[in-house]
Amino acid sequence: MEITKDILYVGVNDHLVDLFEGQYDVPNGMAYNSYLICDDKVAVMDSVDAHFTDEWITKIAAALGERTPDYFVVQHMEPDHSGSVAAFAQAYPGTTIVASAQAFNMMKAYFGTDYADRRVVVKEGDTLPLGTHTLHFVTAPMVHWPEVIMTYDDADKVLFSADAFGKFGALDVEEPWLPEARRYFIGIVGKYGVQVQAVLKKAAALDIETVCSLHGPVLHKEQLGDVLAAYDTWSAYRPETEGVLVAYSSIYGHTAEAANRLAEALREKGVETVAMDLARCDMAEAVAQAFRFSKLVLATPTYNADVFPFMKEFLHHLTERNYQNRTVAFIENGSWAPMAAKVMTKMLEGSKNLTYAATTVTVRGALNAASEAQLAALADELSR
Repeated sequence: MEITKDILYVGVNDHLVDLFEGQYDVPNGMAYNSYLICDDKVAVMDSVDAHFTDEWITKIAAALGERTPDYFVVQHMEPDHSGSVAAFAQAYPGTTIVASAQAFNMMKAYFGTDYADRRVVVKEGDTLPLGTHTLHFVTAPMVHWPEVIMTYDDADKVLFSADAFGKFGALDVEEPWLPEARRYFIGIVGKYGVQVQAVLKKAAALDIETVCSLHGPVLHKEQLGDVLAAYDTWSAYRPETEGVLVAYSSIYGHTAEAANRLAEALREKGVETVAMDLARCDMAEAVAQAFRFSKLVLATPTYNADVFPFMKEFLHHLTERNYQNRTVAFIENGSWAPMAAKVMTKMLEGSKNLTYAATTVTVRGALNAASEAQLAALADELSR
């Protein structure tokens, strides 16, 4: 695939993977992106997962013909991108490897060598001339590993953005960028909002027409406004959508009934509302929706003087990713000692700028007139 007349795509699609990073469901697979810049000098941008080494090296050889790469730029050392580094280095022993100092330390850990005899260590502001194209290196620590660099090509105004601006899904599957980009960002990068904000400030100083990330499609100028706005919203922990996520766990269905009754009441009042059963939905999608919406209702039974395990896992994912700047409400259930609201409040005490609804719904076994009145009051409060 030609991106510009001098830049080619040589990545691969993975439809074998079921769980990305061992935890994220990827029904449409993954893309591991790699690029060639063909100028007076040839630069290869990143490698691919080790399961696709042969396919990737074959693509490079076919694209270059009689030429061989002069530089191999390793922006990110996570194994889905660095898994073929050692094989490439062996296949092209004359190629100079370009990376950050921390990346070379990681190569030593992964491959037993830091390629001291054939490397160029780069840092913020360094450049690498290829001919017409000059590569400018931008450090992006903790987006989302410490060694990450991004690379800006000043000739074609292309930002090679490492994992930033990527998404779940292989490139041979048609789907919108936003939903799987949101789930990808919140799940993988969500903890590092401050660091993403710093990189966005660096990107704002560049004249970018194309973004080539390590996952997902190549993004062109007409898309970049929406993409950068989404990243700014997510990394600043601002709500993306005014509305409510009702996240619930239930044992015998009574808490589920309360949660769904509230969701329906909110929809009737014109509030965009999504209800998700944490035991049966994709947990990563539930987390992404919690960050998407401005308000969150947590509904769970009391369980062993605590909360139900799926709710506990959900709350752990939220707090680990710096959940903040939202309104939170509780529905608790307990046949003899309801205390889930107290436990959940305690779990969220480290989260910044949370506003708690005045109404807490307490169900004692099954809904009755008292708890139904509380549901109505909570629906009124959340719809205001």
